[in-house]
Amino acid sequence: MSRTAVIAGVAQAPLVDGRIPDAPSILGVQADVAKRAAADAGISLAEVDGLMVSGTWNLPGPGILPTVAVGEYLGLRPRYMNSSNIGGSSFELFAAHAAMAIESGYCDTVLVTYGSLQRTESSRTLVGRPPALMMQHESPFGLPAPVGGYAMSAMRHMYQFGTTQEQLAAIAVQAREWAALNPEATKRDPITVDDVLASPMVTDPLHRLDCCLVTDGAAALIVTTEDRARASGVTGVKIAGYAEQQSHWTMTQMDDLVVTPAAATGPRALSMAGLTVSDVDVIEVYDSFTITTLLQLEDLGFCEKGGGGRLVTEVGIGPKGGLAVNTHGGGLSYGHPGMYGMFILIEAVRQLRGEAGDRQVGNAEVALVSGMGGVLSSAATTVLVTA
Repeated sequence: MSRTAVIAGVAQAPLVDGRIPDAPSILGVQADVAKRAAADAGISLAEVDGLMVSGTWNLPGPGILPTVAVGEYLGLRPRYMNSSNIGGSSFELFAAHAAMAIESGYCDTVLVTYGSLQRTESSRTLVGRPPALMMQHESPFGLPAPVGGYAMSAMRHMYQFGTTQEQLAAIAVQAREWAALNPEATKRDPITVDDVLASPMVTDPLHRLDCCLVTDGAAALIVTTEDRARASGVTGVKIAGYAEQQSHWTMTQMDDLVVTPAAATGPRALSMAGLTVSDVDVIEVYDSFTITTLLQLEDLGFCEKGGGGRLVTEVGIGPKGGLAVNTHGGGLSYGHPGMYGMFILIEAVRQLRGEAGDRQVGNAEVALVSGMGGVLSSAATTVLVTA
């Protein structure tokens, strides 16, 4: 039997003005998306023997034993568990580790879940306050977290390569163009570069519209063997390549303010899949801020270092651009519930299954998904291909 790992089912909770309507609890919304992802995969939750759960440590969630809490709530007794947390890239790491576990025969069907009610509960707080040892040289001196670190990278990129605020703003504008085609997106009204530049400055040079939304969110996916998916009448999306890397927690320890760990993970993941950037049809990257998108496009190899500003304005990353990037609107316009990596995976799956409606990229066969965690601290990249 083939033990090729595929994503067989996906689900995410609908948002209304950035909130999950009538959400019972974080465990409740995770249970809902877990059941719907299992149904999408043509299986019952009873078949799940692997469970992966992560949460934002400074926000209310399943607690310090997340797989145990979610497993108990769902009535699962998995033989493989993983509750790693490397920030927003944790879920690309989960996809990779699920594939490894399945292909080695350690388990057969893995459920990955995430849930956050940060908008409903107004629970988003700044991380890295002075009592946190890792931030002792940053927070006491006024660096706001996490936006301050990203602003430092943006300012350095502007100084080193001549990147402009207008080029960063173009990323937000084109994300909104994709969101306009997505009925599930939180923000769909068109915006212009001038709108972005006129929005309040948060941390120079990043304006409010350079920053991700603050929303609820819940999502789940099922990873299983290709044979099991076919037996359920489902054509899965293959996990063809993956890589992960971490670098720093604090910006004082970042080797280069304009180079992220994606510079290591992108080439490795593509090499594992036997592909190059020219083979990629859909690009889904973590966009906590506009600079996050720009840095990853460079580091993943879609242009030379320093060329991101020209790439987004001259080639384009919107519906009419030369690259299809963050096709559901991204964290900038779709929604951002604290840890966002699950949602770019789900959008990639929908694109490869031809289920993206008005935003569907024609003949999409290869998707590159790259999560970013912390403050440009960790990256995990996954290459998905049609079966």
